Amino acid sequence: MQIGVNAWVWTSPLTTEELENLAPQVKEMGFDWIEVPLEDLADMDHKRGAEIVKEFDLGVSGCVAMGPDRDLIHPDKAIRDNGMAYVKGAIKAVNDLGGNNLVGPLYSAVGRTWQSTAEERVRDTDLLVENLSDLSKYAADYDVMLCVEPLNRFETSFINLAWQAIDVVDRVDHPNCQIMLDTFHMNIEEKSLGNAIRAVGPRLHHVHACENDRGAPGTGNIPWDEVAKALNDINYDGPVVIESFTAKVKSIARAAAIWRALAPSQDALAEDGLKFLRQLLN
Repeated sequence: MQIGVNAWVWTSPLTTEELENLAPQVKEMGFDWIEVPLEDLADMDHKRGAEIVKEFDLGVSGCVAMGPDRDLIHPDKAIRDNGMAYVKGAIKAVNDLGGNNLVGPLYSAVGRTWQSTAEERVRDTDLLVENLSDLSKYAADYDVMLCVEPLNRFETSFINLAWQAIDVVDRVDHPNCQIMLDTFHMNIEEKSLGNAIRAVGPRLHHVHACENDRGAPGTGNIPWDEVAKALNDINYDGPVVIESFTAKVKSIARAAAIWRALAPSQDALAEDGLKFLRQLLN
């Protein structure tokens, strides 16, 4: 498996200049992979970004930032259309970066929660399947894999569990629409992390390895042996990426509820997490 780290551990937004500084650091730490948050598609020259990650022999993926005006199932069609345009732009950005995986909650704005009736959930799911079907065809033209991520109940009321993502992805029924699982969210929502991973099976194309408090993997209460065994059971060999955030960037800290330091330093969070995951997975 290739072990990576999301740039959100250190900074937001990730600009071209920031990537030039961060890529050699990530490589020197021993990571195989860097994940690029795509908050604003104009933050970075993505083709220059491809040159940077190639120079340091890093794999790369893109992570969506679904905000209030980017929502594929919002009642307002203008917001849905803007969300579709953003995801299509993010697909192209990942291709320009030289990557293949575009990951995240590819359905609704993070933080948008609402109480649905059974009929409303059917309607919203039908709409998402329609929109993801369109996006999957677009992604195939750019050789990009969409990896749909369930989030915890405090960040969305729509897709919280692996089986809900499975239902959507199986209905889309396109090879470029698959699933990402994040252990931070799973730890809140799933009865068994191992069983959820095994249920997703071959649909799993990306993993965020995150501790229960967003600190360094291996320092909290995630059942990592269970996670590792399940990944082995399904022969998973894709990216495993540490995602955390820094309290120094106020906007992202507020959005992710990062109110205190989660490790002695952000470098320590990354390095300690990498060492633990290497021992666990390799």
